[in-house]
Amino acid sequence: MDEVGGLLREIWERATTPQPVPDPPVVLLLALAALVLVATPAGYRLVRHVVTLVHEAGHALTALLVGRRLSGIRLHSDTSGLTVSRGRPRGPGMVATLAAGYPAPALAALGAAWLLSRGYAAGVLWLLVLTCAVLLLLVRNLYGLWVVLLTGAAVTLASWWLAPVVLSGLAHVLVLALLLAAPRSVLELVRERRRRGTHGSDVDQLSALTHLPWSFWATVLWVVTVLGLLAGLALLLPLDIG
Repeated sequence: MDEVGGLLREIWERATTPQPVPDPPVVLLLALAALVLVATPAGYRLVRHVVTLVHEAGHALTALLVGRRLSGIRLHSDTSGLTVSRGRPRGPGMVATLAAGYPAPALAALGAAWLLSRGYAAGVLWLLVLTCAVLLLLVRNLYGLWVVLLTGAAVTLASWWLAPVVLSGLAHVLVLALLLAAPRSVLELVRERRRRGTHGSDVDQLSALTHLPWSFWATVLWVVTVLGLLAGLALLLPLDIG
């Protein structure tokens, strides 16, 4: 027990100890690296798994906050996911649960950007580890368990072994990639919806519940993610870049 307590204290100290904030030109270079990551097929697929993880966590957290019973989460190899909860099939709680998914990566990254702007890069990564630990209790398929375990283990090792300056750079690239990927995921939803006419997406379910067109909800979700992106960039890339 003493060893566990010491380990937890060490993690807490690492997470709450601020590191030097990179200079704006360095953050700009990290933002360009994140942009390249999101713009390339292989890089975006990697980022997309983290986006889906946070997306489904957003559904799950909102479901619990509005009083629904969470049945579980599934993450799939095509980077899609599913969160199942039980409760009233209609009403504000169900609408909030459905609407929470796509904005979740942008809002989580915005909060992380605020922490990064104050030097808590290690804290951001340990929060991701904590999120993965909680999701391990909720994921109901083997591939989902693999994704969560691999993500949590990789971030844990990075948080424990990397030098502070490298750790800060990694956290910035991850957060910036989430900020950039969030609006793209909404645009992909719209493109897929128009091409295949699928009717089981979040926006289709929101449309059925509210009697508003799916395009309305897609626009709302895209605007929220874009605002999250702009606010996150404002936190990490001040206007006084020299």
